Amino acid sequence: MNRLERAFAKGQPALVCFVTAGDGPTPAILDALVEGGADVIELGMPFTDPMADGPAIQQANLRSLGAGTTTADILRIARDFRARHADVPLVLMGYANPMTRRGPDWFAAAARDAGVDGVICVDVPAEEDDSLGTALRACDVANIRLATPTTDAARLPQVLEGASGFLYYVSVAGITGKQQAAQASIEDAVARLKASTDLPVAVGFGVRTPDQAAAIARVADGVVVGSAIVELIGEHGEDAPRHVRAYIETLSSAVRAARKESV
Repeated sequence: MNRLERAFAKGQPALVCFVTAGDGPTPAILDALVEGGADVIELGMPFTDPMADGPAIQQANLRSLGAGTTTADILRIARDFRARHADVPLVLMGYANPMTRRGPDWFAAAARDAGVDGVICVDVPAEEDDSLGTALRACDVANIRLATPTTDAARLPQVLEGASGFLYYVSVAGITGKQQAAQASIEDAVARLKASTDLPVAVGFGVRTPDQAAAIARVADGVVVGSAIVELIGEHGEDAPRHVRAYIETLSSAVRAARKESV
């Protein structure tokens, strides 16, 4: 059983937390996520045209790129994280250009060697799996796919073909940020997805309060939180780790209590 499988096999929903690499004191922020109770960490690769991301993550990308963050820096952050946290799954999330410009084989091997467990590439559709997915599987790095409210029954099998790690359900048809889908629509979507796959289903986009996280945790295998964490980093800068830790503790407690409350 690999690290991602173990994270989703604890008998409770997993808390999946996103931050942008190079935005603020990233190593200390990653440590704060772990200390606060994050089960899986998504490390965003800053990109100039983050089409799926709202203002908070767009600004994080600009702060990181303005500080000179490179792919080599991100891989070094990943390697150092793996040395400090042997058991916590780490996923790289971003866009195709930084991941494939040196070739998918190079990127997949570099991610594997840095201790990365999975990759989410936002703008490579399942129909173009050969551009990255084949290389990831050859290196035993999970190819984590996205499903959305517009992923219908006809296309879902193609999305699931070659997917691994977990399925990330983007609960709103839009950008990351403050929008949140109605709970009933999330519950319907999770039930539909879980009827088609044995992969864990994690739900994200617009999740920022403990109550929201708990409601999703009652039906999904994981809850993804990103923009709210990134906003804390933008607000507090070098002092962000302690604020991030305190915030994650509130989410973690809510997620872990959710299933117990519903029994």
